[in-house]
Amino acid sequence: MKTIDELLQDGVEGKRIFVRADLNVPLEGTTITDDGRIRAVAPTIAKLAEAGAKVIVASHLGRPKGAPEPRFSLAPAAARLGEILGKQVSFATDTVGDSAKATVAALANGEVTLLENLRFNAGETSKDEAERGAFADELAALADLYVGDGFGAVHRKHASVFDLPARLPHAAGDLIATEVGVLKKLTEDVARPYVVVLGGAKVSDKLGVIDNLLEKADRILIGGGMSYTFLKAKGHEVGISLLQEDQIPVCLEYLARAEKRGVEFVLPVDVLVSADFPDLKTKAPANPELVASDAIPADKEGLDIGPKTRELYASKLADAGTVFWNGPMGVFEHPDYAGGTKAVAQGLLDSSAFTVVGGGDSAAAVRILGFDENAFGHISTGGGASLEYLEGKPLPGLAALED
Repeated sequence: MKTIDELLQDGVEGKRIFVRADLNVPLEGTTITDDGRIRAVAPTIAKLAEAGAKVIVASHLGRPKGAPEPRFSLAPAAARLGEILGKQVSFATDTVGDSAKATVAALANGEVTLLENLRFNAGETSKDEAERGAFADELAALADLYVGDGFGAVHRKHASVFDLPARLPHAAGDLIATEVGVLKKLTEDVARPYVVVLGGAKVSDKLGVIDNLLEKADRILIGGGMSYTFLKAKGHEVGISLLQEDQIPVCLEYLARAEKRGVEFVLPVDVLVSADFPDLKTKAPANPELVASDAIPADKEGLDIGPKTRELYASKLADAGTVFWNGPMGVFEHPDYAGGTKAVAQGLLDSSAFTVVGGGDSAAAVRILGFDENAFGHISTGGGASLEYLEGKPLPGLAALED
């Protein structure tokens, strides 16, 4: 995989470089609530601009259905990227149309532009190779070189991620190089004990990574909505908590495999429950009730791990050599149910382990809850991509960057 530094050695002054970034940031109206992904790719963009390239940045945002949707416009990201870079970032109001062509043509050496949302074009995500390829041809006409640096999208076989690199000389950006290096440390050169912390809503989202990590991890700690399917599998009442009944047989199989392999598989021992889901906008007091995890009332929903579980998980993290964490322990967006996620984050910091926060809601929680991002070993920009890598799946966007 060619690096961006090798690209720079060949000289990029005056070259039009297409940078596939991941600027899929959360928005409230037009306000960006977490700019972590923009800050993560900014150094690559700055490096290319400082070398005199004409930098064309492209990304997706949200899940538009192949046509423009104003609420998914990347205009706020262009403004924020300009603030981070300390320079004007022009914005094309389409991706391969007249605005994009004119904006790219107007670029001077060292200038940066951002194209409108790639997913406003049906060809970006099409499963039809000809349609996807035709869109990639239009994108390729805008540039001379390609830099892949949108790690959060490399598990997608999309035109700008998979097809475009085949049409242009290409290299991996610094962010992707860093992400891949970290993931190799989690799979090839692991300091032990290796502890994996998994949370989030659906157990089905994490089954693949559990399946693979049962062969590699020493301990797996489970929290969040997905924990209730495991608790149900053990025969416990889970009330109206999140539950995937169809996944109970798989959960039972994984619990049996963990016991056979000597992998500690740790579930919550107490939880905070309520009959009402908290109001995340007003964050009004939610009046949670603390119960044992095997005594959840039939009319209550589990919304966070309890204090005994927080202490237990902290003890399981204390002597770790490596920790991978993906998924919050509860509804961390509400202060009454943020304690479990906060305790896990603090547990990572209190250990001397190499700690990796696996993107998505976990990365957002670290920032929202006020932790110093630099105190962790690595905070990934791609939760889904990280999980698929750890599952052992090939990632199309990385394969496309191989020479």
